[in-house]
Amino acid sequence: MKKLITAAVIIAVLLVIILVMGPFYMVNEGEQAVVTRFGRIVGEETEAGLKLRMPFIDSVTRYPSMLLSWDGDAQRIPTKENQFIWVDATARWRISNPSVFYMAVKTVAGGIARLNDVLDSTIRTVISENYLNEAVRSTNRINSLEYSEEINNEVENAEDAETLRSLTDTRQQQEEIIIGRDGLSDMMLQEAAPMMESYGIELEDVIIRQIRYSDDLTDSVYSRMIKERSQIAEAYRAYGRGQLLSWQGKAENDKRTILSEAYAESEKIKGEADAAAADIYSRAYSADPEFFRLWTTLESYRKTLPDMPKTLSTDMAYFSYLYTPDTGNV
Repeated sequence: MKKLITAAVIIAVLLVIILVMGPFYMVNEGEQAVVTRFGRIVGEETEAGLKLRMPFIDSVTRYPSMLLSWDGDAQRIPTKENQFIWVDATARWRISNPSVFYMAVKTVAGGIARLNDVLDSTIRTVISENYLNEAVRSTNRINSLEYSEEINNEVENAEDAETLRSLTDTRQQQEEIIIGRDGLSDMMLQEAAPMMESYGIELEDVIIRQIRYSDDLTDSVYSRMIKERSQIAEAYRAYGRGQLLSWQGKAENDKRTILSEAYAESEKIKGEADAAAADIYSRAYSADPEFFRLWTTLESYRKTLPDMPKTLSTDMAYFSYLYTPDTGNV
């Protein structure tokens, strides 16, 4: 009887120890697990719930089953025409085969390291095999956009507006893209996905998040933008100079017209004044011819004698009024 009790106690203690050491484990939602025994995989759990393992012997390695993100470092990559750009990409991935993942990389950090190797290489390869415009644009919509300078309020008439609009038009037909940025992302996914399957990783997508020009290419773009704006500014200046000359010509024509009309009016007034003066002189002469001659002669003396300090002449008719009629003396 004592032996039975002792055996029962030993069995109970062993059961308690086994329970304490954890024959059960929990796989939570969003998790999956790999069960290994002495380093060899003996089980794989992809469903959430309470699971059973061999205590002391089996080890459980948990992995996330949800989508994970990969954010690579921006890379400076040459395009097909040897233009350097900075490419910043991201990707979404999941552990599709935890057993293969465990054998290949063991940890999530190890999986990210493999993603770094594969995706960085794939991104560099795809970008370097395609032209710059394929990387920076996704559609050809830019060639169908209608754009014009807002100049209707800055000119006098529609003809000038159309002229100025043609002068400020700096649009250029962009090269047609065939693949585009979205297509390059798909190419990266198609190239990298088969390689990641050997690590138990499924790539959901690869996305080019940002494209930045390198310093030398940025300077080139800025120079082109400055050239375009300078062209527009010069068009406005040329239009302004044309308007200035036009207004100066109009002002000069108006000036000549005004002066011509004023001269004609002044000549008319002078003619009328001369006619009136002649009429007055005529009537005055008719009233007393001798007095008229005396008055006109004295007026002539007043104007001429101050500039004549000495006069030598045998004709005294001009000075007749300066001599007495009888003696001829002054």
